[in-house]
Amino acid sequence: MIAWTIYITFAGAIGLLLMPRFFARWIALATALAGFVVSLLAFFEAHNTGTFATIVRLPWIPTLGLEYHIAADGISLTLALVTGLTAVSAVLFSWDVEHRPNEFFFWLLLVIGGSYGVFLSADLFLLFVFYELVIVPKYFLIAIWGSTNKEYGAMKLTLYSFLGGALVFLGIAATYATAGSLDLQQLALYKFSLPFQTWAFPVMFLGFAILAGIWPLHTWAPTGHVAAPTAGSMLLAGIVMKLGAYAALRVAMNLFPDGFQIWSKWIALLGVIGIVYAAAVALRQRDLKFVIGYSSVSHMGFVLLGLATANALGVGGAVLQMFSHGVIAALLFAVAGRMIYRRTHTRDLDALSDMRLARALPFAAFTFVIASAASMGIPGFSGFAAEITILLGAWKAYPTAVLITGAGMVLVAAFTLRALKKTFFSDKYRGVRLPQGRVQVDDDWDEQSELCVPITAAEKCGALLLIFATLAAGLYPKLLLDRILPAVEAMRFLK
Repeated sequence: MIAWTIYITFAGAIGLLLMPRFFARWIALATALAGFVVSLLAFFEAHNTGTFATIVRLPWIPTLGLEYHIAADGISLTLALVTGLTAVSAVLFSWDVEHRPNEFFFWLLLVIGGSYGVFLSADLFLLFVFYELVIVPKYFLIAIWGSTNKEYGAMKLTLYSFLGGALVFLGIAATYATAGSLDLQQLALYKFSLPFQTWAFPVMFLGFAILAGIWPLHTWAPTGHVAAPTAGSMLLAGIVMKLGAYAALRVAMNLFPDGFQIWSKWIALLGVIGIVYAAAVALRQRDLKFVIGYSSVSHMGFVLLGLATANALGVGGAVLQMFSHGVIAALLFAVAGRMIYRRTHTRDLDALSDMRLARALPFAAFTFVIASAASMGIPGFSGFAAEITILLGAWKAYPTAVLITGAGMVLVAAFTLRALKKTFFSDKYRGVRLPQGRVQVDDDWDEQSELCVPITAAEKCGALLLIFATLAAGLYPKLLLDRILPAVEAMRFLK
């Protein structure tokens, strides 16, 4: 069943090119909903989630031994589920796109379909094809429908992605030359020599980790998030950054366990640096989207730290954090890019503090409070469940890293509360609206029609879907961990 997420999404993308623009958003919504429903049913109907079980296996390029091989376990099903969740909400938050809507939703669905493909591929070359397929639509979404140096942001993201892809391709070629196969199930049983693993692991892991926002190769992420349209930012933070982390786990760590043991301390170090550094930089940002962009890098640092622990609890927490951050980051970008920027035409925190947005946009304020609480790791939300699981696992392996990470968590709370207060609950009120550039527009912002535009039903549905997801995962994380942990425990790299 889960393989249909790929087919439905690509079929919807092709259908968008053939239908009138009036139907574009409905086709996109129907496609995203169908993919989400399939992923949800597959998630709950799965039984043996500890086995990376084959779903479809067909010859593709027989002369090279390449196959169209789709498989899934608890990790794949969890990440396919968050892909479906984010996809539906991204379409809802793009409901009134008027500029070339067929093309917009076409590229959007290509990103979603490629992401499903990465999470479900059991052939290394097929995984690479889907992985690279996501790069092109990301570029066009940002370059055409983006803002704030959109050409620069699109090109920077693309170049970093191709750099990571080049490293991955080098690792794939070396793996094929050594083992004679690209089947992930067979490769997981193959014993690579220690000298080979010593250099192949960092090449492969770094190639994937670039897309996960690893420090210091993280700078594409905040720039890309800010330049992207709202749906683009939601998918970029909610799904695309998870592709790199997932592939680093599924491929680099699982195929080269000895190499991973050699380099795991360095991964933990870079993860901790990413947590603290990105949080400190976020504290100094004045653009709300930049705050959230650096927040994403900081939270992805927790994923890297969890992966580096090499124990089931830490790695399981990392996968749970992928799900959690996918939902929370999508919600934060939806509020910042859609609910706020669409109505105020500014993301400058000082300008927003003049507007009393909590009174003008109460639903947006409520949503941002929920998203901020989840991002800070308040108990009851998925952020807390994921981070506490990672820290418990990290304490067994790197207790010093946990202590340093505590400082990063304090910084996360600081920049999140600062952004929340300035955006919605500032005491400062001058009765004017100052957009970027500090140009006074009106003497009374309450009379501006744009600020009086209510939050639409589509925006409310998209926000409530993500709020429900972070609450459900926070209040009952066992639902996810019962599927994630058996799959993690089946992997080779565990100590």
